[in-house]
Amino acid sequence: MPAQPLREGFTTSACAAAAAAAAVRTLLTGQPAQQSVIDLPARSRVTFAIHRCEMGDAWAMCSVIKDAGDDPDVTHGAEIQASVEWMRDAPPSAQPTDGAPLIVIAGGPGVGIVTRPGLPVPVGEPAINPVPRRIITQAVTSALADTPASSHPRPPALRVTISVPGGEALAEKTLNPRLGIVGGISILGTTGIVKPFSQPAYRASIFTELKAAAANGLRRAALTTGARSEDYAFQKLGPLADNAELPPRMGYVQVGDHMGYALTQCRRLGYAGVIVSGMIGKLSKLAQGRLQTHVEEGGVDLDFLADLAGQLGAPAELAARLRSANTAHHAQVLLSKAGLTGLEQRIAELAAGQMFAAGEEKLDVRVLLFSMSGALLGESFRSRQR
Repeated sequence: MPAQPLREGFTTSACAAAAAAAAVRTLLTGQPAQQSVIDLPARSRVTFAIHRCEMGDAWAMCSVIKDAGDDPDVTHGAEIQASVEWMRDAPPSAQPTDGAPLIVIAGGPGVGIVTRPGLPVPVGEPAINPVPRRIITQAVTSALADTPASSHPRPPALRVTISVPGGEALAEKTLNPRLGIVGGISILGTTGIVKPFSQPAYRASIFTELKAAAANGLRRAALTTGARSEDYAFQKLGPLADNAELPPRMGYVQVGDHMGYALTQCRRLGYAGVIVSGMIGKLSKLAQGRLQTHVEEGGVDLDFLADLAGQLGAPAELAARLRSANTAHHAQVLLSKAGLTGLEQRIAELAAGQMFAAGEEKLDVRVLLFSMSGALLGESFRSRQR
């Protein structure tokens, strides 16, 4: 049977906008909302079920449970709340237009606060990105326009406060701690739609981390192939920043298969150098100049490993066994049993050379090749200073 397509979901920005629109309608009509229909940048007339709805004399709160579809998002199932309340005194610099109330967006419990520069939101502001703010504002504006006005005049401003119960705990599983966002999650999403395992979304997160680290003065970035290789690199190198007030792992970025993309962004952002951390499989691909290491672009080249082993003195019989090995790790085991060393060091050297060339020789490159258990098996450094 053909594989079923992965199910799309909704971003925190879409959920916040839907909850805010429902809260506005509840505030204006005095009737609890059961659903919310809003337009998103990527889709029109999207219906959200309202999870909870409460109201008082001059306020209302509605919430939506985030459905991330088939994307492995830690915020899947989170309750995104929006409370709205009239503000009798609008901020001095704000002027309502065409008689419509000014919309002021604020962050409540569970929404992080930006504490470091380099992000789209200024330091001290809630981590509700600019496009999500526009999505929320548009949904609230439409709800205000579509809901019949009561006999009471509307005050000059409306405060919309986005909260996420349990958001502080959820944030520990996100990039926020290393980006300097404290106290909760971020409200993100430029289209409103979550596309499972989206390459653009993953690359956007890589760029965000690199940009934030550069804005905080880091001159080196550690590009790791995954969580384990990041842990091993951090155990060896420690924090990359001299400033002890920065998150310890700022500058450590899990780039996965997107090493070439990350390298390009490091060069554009003005980094002086990169540290590449990984294991034999992905680093053997880098050693061949294959900077997009996803299996769809090709698996580990066992012939390449066998040829390198032959150059290190492996007999023909052992080289033949390497060519039919199950994995790169299996090839390591075969070499270890034969007492032949040096393959990992050679791969590290070749990978460093390929990365150095791909960075147009404008970035220092240090490669760390670890075993599955964290032992450093190969290390190489290429510098602009010759």
